[in-house]
Amino acid sequence: MSPLDSGVGEIGALRQRIRQHRLADPVAWKDRCCMWLAAAAAGFCVVLFTLLTDLAARFFAWTLTFGVWLPFVMAPLGGMFVVWATRRFAPGAAGSGIPQVMSALTPGLRGARISRFVSFWLSLCKAVLGALALAVGFSTGREGPSVQIAAGVMLAFRPLFSRQSRIGRQELMLAGGAAGIAAAFNAPLAGVVFAIEELSHRFEQRSSGVVVTGIILSGLVSISILGNFTYFGDIRITTLPAHLFFPALLCALVAGILGGIFSRLLIVSTKGGAGRLSSFRKAHPVWFAGFCGLAIAVLGLVSHGAAHGSGYQYSQAVLAGQQTLPFLFVAVKFVATWLSFWSGVPGGIFAPALAVGAGLGNDIALLLNADVTPMIAIGMVGFLAGATQAPITAFIIVMEMIGGHVMVLSLMAAALIASMISKLLSPPLYHSLSQLQLLGLRAPDQQAVRNEPSCSGGPSAIP
Repeated sequence: MSPLDSGVGEIGALRQRIRQHRLADPVAWKDRCCMWLAAAAAGFCVVLFTLLTDLAARFFAWTLTFGVWLPFVMAPLGGMFVVWATRRFAPGAAGSGIPQVMSALTPGLRGARISRFVSFWLSLCKAVLGALALAVGFSTGREGPSVQIAAGVMLAFRPLFSRQSRIGRQELMLAGGAAGIAAAFNAPLAGVVFAIEELSHRFEQRSSGVVVTGIILSGLVSISILGNFTYFGDIRITTLPAHLFFPALLCALVAGILGGIFSRLLIVSTKGGAGRLSSFRKAHPVWFAGFCGLAIAVLGLVSHGAAHGSGYQYSQAVLAGQQTLPFLFVAVKFVATWLSFWSGVPGGIFAPALAVGAGLGNDIALLLNADVTPMIAIGMVGFLAGATQAPITAFIIVMEMIGGHVMVLSLMAAALIASMISKLLSPPLYHSLSQLQLLGLRAPDQQAVRNEPSCSGGPSAIP
């Protein structure tokens, strides 16, 4: 064979490989375009939800100008309406949203069962009802709901993909959940880590590209509308000096204890029991939400409004040294967030948990006469890691949202210490809540099996 013939053969083989590659496949390109569109839509919806919650927070602050007594009407009645509407139209929208996405990612869950946890309808209801809960004064955050909203939006694009597409429901929901965290905090690295540590506990090769694509495009949409912001501003923090070692260690330990107690409270409250309050909540959930709203209004009165809302403004202001926290801020925000979660309104705990941690760091700094700003950062990462038992996600979120890259080792150590302490007091929060939801999903099936007639014609003997 001549060199010319050999060269022609090589060119032909190269052309054949190019034609067989996915980059030359029009169907694959259609799937890529659908993926890009889904990610951009998810980022856009998270931005809209962010703007809606900001509007809700401003509305509540405006109502306070008419009198401090108004939350005693708004919180109970508003909470009752939100819980009634949630239970009537979108039961899967209650609570944080992260356990729902974790439940929907359970292997083997299909079709209608997934839609009970993640869907476009639930995303819409979550956004509207979650913002309404903030507008009437409940202590909730928008970051957890952003996970469920983004996952539902991306899942809604699945019918547009080809049948042979390697991007399935699991990949879209995982990418949506990661994109929700990334867009909400403007923290892309935290989105990737959150997908690995909390949502999936694994990271397959085919999922990695989908997750990163979702984060990039949703982040670009968020930045183009909201700007390239740092969540709590650009905080100038240096490394911890030697004399802050003991205060930082104490702060991480206390944050871990409080975070573990907080996590256990949320799990036990959701699970319920034989107590009078649990029985009343089960029998009269709407009225129970009203009583929770009334209690939050009382806490708001004694704390001059600190019990209401996400706590973002307090955390940002105290980090910047522009504001002192009200008396008993940590206790008030802790209880108000627990009551808000227990009431059943849609809303997350990330921002309130960061506010509790900021207050804790501030109190310990004042008690021990230490530098306030780094102690606040330690408190935030410690309480968030203690509450969620996701230490890597916690320290990366705090690091990215305060621009505290110089404190990375200190934040990492505080997150690990707080998480270890919390594990002694409580099981993992989101995993436990997800398991409770899955048990609730299986309960009707088990009841149906019990009611089926046995082979002998009598009642089934299945326990």
